[in-house]
Amino acid sequence: MSEVTNSVRFVLDGQIVEAQGKRRTTTVLDHLREQLHRTGTKEGCAEGDCGACVVLVGELNQAGTAVDYIPVNSCIQLLPTLDGKSVKTVESLRKGDGALHPVQQAMVECHGSQCGFCTPGIVMSLAGLVQHNPCPNRQQVNDALSGNLCRCTGYKPIVDATMKACEAGPAALKIDDRADVPLLKEIQRAQEPTFSLDGEIIVQPVVRTRKGSEFVSPATLAEVTTYLTRHPQATLLAGSTEIGLQVNKQFSRPSHIVYLGNVAELKRVDETSSAWRIGAQVPLSAVETLVAQAYPDFAEVLRRFGSPPIRSTATLAGNIANGSPIGDSMPCLMALGATLVLRQGERQREVALDKFYTGQKKTVLQPGELIEAVLLPKPRKGQVFRAHKISKRFEQDISATCAALSFELVDGRLKGVRLAYNGLAPSPCRAPKLEALLEGQTPASVSPAALDAAIADSFVARDGLRATWAYRSLVARNLVLRFLQEAQQEPQAALDTAA
Repeated sequence: MSEVTNSVRFVLDGQIVEAQGKRRTTTVLDHLREQLHRTGTKEGCAEGDCGACVVLVGELNQAGTAVDYIPVNSCIQLLPTLDGKSVKTVESLRKGDGALHPVQQAMVECHGSQCGFCTPGIVMSLAGLVQHNPCPNRQQVNDALSGNLCRCTGYKPIVDATMKACEAGPAALKIDDRADVPLLKEIQRAQEPTFSLDGEIIVQPVVRTRKGSEFVSPATLAEVTTYLTRHPQATLLAGSTEIGLQVNKQFSRPSHIVYLGNVAELKRVDETSSAWRIGAQVPLSAVETLVAQAYPDFAEVLRRFGSPPIRSTATLAGNIANGSPIGDSMPCLMALGATLVLRQGERQREVALDKFYTGQKKTVLQPGELIEAVLLPKPRKGQVFRAHKISKRFEQDISATCAALSFELVDGRLKGVRLAYNGLAPSPCRAPKLEALLEGQTPASVSPAALDAAIADSFVARDGLRATWAYRSLVARNLVLRFLQEAQQEPQAALDTAA
């Protein structure tokens, strides 16, 4: 049974590490470097962009027989989130006899390093890749490296090194974590609520500071809602891709943090014949896999959302709750008719995502209320969905705008049109005037001038740091034209194939 404690326990290379009395906003990177002297892990940007700080964080698999790893940007992850997990740094890869891991050895042989500052993070990203994919193709290697910036070497020798390392075979690539498994079982936290003598659920803090501030890590949704009833202004922590930035860049120190990473109910995806129910703690990487066949354009938007370390921790619910005007997932979800399941105590309600925002970074969420799940409809017969993100840099960059369009072609005319954007308004939103313009039209009959007029009538012209209004509005129009052109071409392509 869990006890009230100010200790965080995790496994590092066959040993239990206990961090006592640390500030709740201490980052994993700072603890590794300053307390454990794992200085191979570097700080570059301190905002999850450069990848110099990548480590692997592992949890027991469902069978309890091995460890499943994900790559993590340690600069934006908070130390208490490691409780009950294992960590591998670049120092962990070296074997007991001094031999290097195949990825490390290949990096030497292929001259994949120059100044070396970024190399440990690159090695950890690649080591994480080959744990679950020991024979990747070059595109998969490139994707794994999308969050690792190297200014010296260029990426060809790094990719070559990965392909060479994979010649060693799965057994040689596998991290030896046999000593970690029994230790992870030893420090595993209780999954059932702890009750007081009065029958009340007691939420067990992982970290409690002397000033009364808390980092709590509930095991059940009931514990979360109980805690939020008592502390309605508490900060909810999912992937830490936003809060980690606030801690590092704005020196934010939330007084009460509720970590959702141990709540099993929020990590589930439930499926019906018509929809997926995606829990608030399901990472973007899992959502990307989930929608890859049904909505490939949505999966591609998610792939470009950020690097693998970001996608392995960030969540749909977190992206939605953050409410950025340029949030990438929201236009896709709005165009697809997604609904949010909100919970406050025992009360549950559903709100359409396109009704969720009331202004810039403002939502209908009430004090103590959280997003429990996202309801994403499955494709209807005949439904066409298109989405595309425009940004200065193709990979891992912030949107100038992202557009998403859903419709059906009935007798050659657009029906059931839903169009949504980010970057054009204070919050992601649908475009009802453009939807009305498109509804009932043939794709070929929609004119650029009519779209321009509808866009001008729908949004307030405003320039931003990442794009002028002239550029954004032009892109918003051209993306619709592109989607419609693709819709015209697909039926012809199908006829040509049949012939």
